[in-house]
Amino acid sequence: MEHITLLLAIVVVTALVFDFTNGFHDTANAMATTISTGALKPKTAVAMSAVLNLVGAFLSVEVAKTISKGLVNEEGIQPEVILAALVGAILWNLVTWLVGLPSSSSHALMGGLIGATVASIGLSGVHGDAVVTKVLIPAVAAPVVAGVAAMLAARLTYRLDRKTDAKTTAKGYRAGQIASAGLVSLAHGTNDAQKTMGIITLALVAGGVLAPGSNPPVWVIVSAGTAIALGTFLGGWRIIRTMGKGLTDLQPQQGFAAQTSAATAILASSHLGFSLSTTHVVSGGVMGAGLGRKGGVVRWSTATRMFIAWGLTLPAAGLVGAGAEFVARQGQWGVYVVATFLVASCIGIWLVSRRQVVDHTNVNDVHDVEAGAETEPAGVVTTAIAAVTPPPAGSVAAVADTDLKTTIPAPNPADPAAPPAPAAAV
Repeated sequence: MEHITLLLAIVVVTALVFDFTNGFHDTANAMATTISTGALKPKTAVAMSAVLNLVGAFLSVEVAKTISKGLVNEEGIQPEVILAALVGAILWNLVTWLVGLPSSSSHALMGGLIGATVASIGLSGVHGDAVVTKVLIPAVAAPVVAGVAAMLAARLTYRLDRKTDAKTTAKGYRAGQIASAGLVSLAHGTNDAQKTMGIITLALVAGGVLAPGSNPPVWVIVSAGTAIALGTFLGGWRIIRTMGKGLTDLQPQQGFAAQTSAATAILASSHLGFSLSTTHVVSGGVMGAGLGRKGGVVRWSTATRMFIAWGLTLPAAGLVGAGAEFVARQGQWGVYVVATFLVASCIGIWLVSRRQVVDHTNVNDVHDVEAGAETEPAGVVTTAIAAVTPPPAGSVAAVADTDLKTTIPAPNPADPAAPPAPAAAV
């Protein structure tokens, strides 16, 4: 019994470490667009997000139920399996944070859990129907839905504001961004904090502390909410830079559209008990909003790397979880080896990250987001959508389209007698 108690303590602490990494890994989901458009200062943004993540953790336990008694057979799970799952999830979170890729902490956790469960008791321990309906289908559908909604919302905002002063409009949408970013943070707390609640509850059931089918105890809810809030306050600046500047350049109208669409999708999924990836949803919203502005460009090279990371998350975390489970099941020494390996890996990744520091002072610098990313030409998708999008009324392009006779041809730079170019083509 003493061994079980010690093992459970290690599992609970490891779960809270994962929750902490989930917090700073996913800060970008709520605050990247707000920071990139200047609606909030970086430190203020992450502090606000941390508080709302904590509040959101107390609003629902539906997702926690999905994790604790929906994906795997809890009666056949041992605490060693939970520890191994967490090792896979934490290492994937840290590796993707190091390279600045917005990947799914949720899928890392579920991949680690599935891999460790299969290694322990076989495929029969995994509820395949729940994995498909509550994990895989939402993983594909959610970013598409959020992206389309954000694109339509962005187009609508530009159409409604075509006759208003640009500075006044931008100021109003920055205020709207603050509100919508708060809503995303709240939604993130209702979804992602619950995943750790569910994994700790599953460990307590496996260790005989709770009866099968139990809901998370209050102390689990409080500790999980606190851990994710602390991680959020730390700020995952590398991923914030990628999400805010690496995918596309957002104006306040687009940031508001992206965040509002994402928050709606996340809150709806939390209510339905879907263990949704907030990273997938927000990334889809950002790309959709980028396509919603005339001339907007999505940097598909960055997006492609992100899509590859999404596809690798479940299998990569699953393989690490399976390997960690094999070592941990060897006995107490195996548990210590796995725990030591995790600590050493975390320290090593952190030391590597110190070679090029990204923090609140340089998070909006775009010169090293990706070599040449800021000048990347529009891809096929962007060009096709831009071609069928009418220009905003009153713009230079609109005037040129309606009165071609007023268009002044560009001077030939090779002709020394050529007059200087006019300030405006109209």
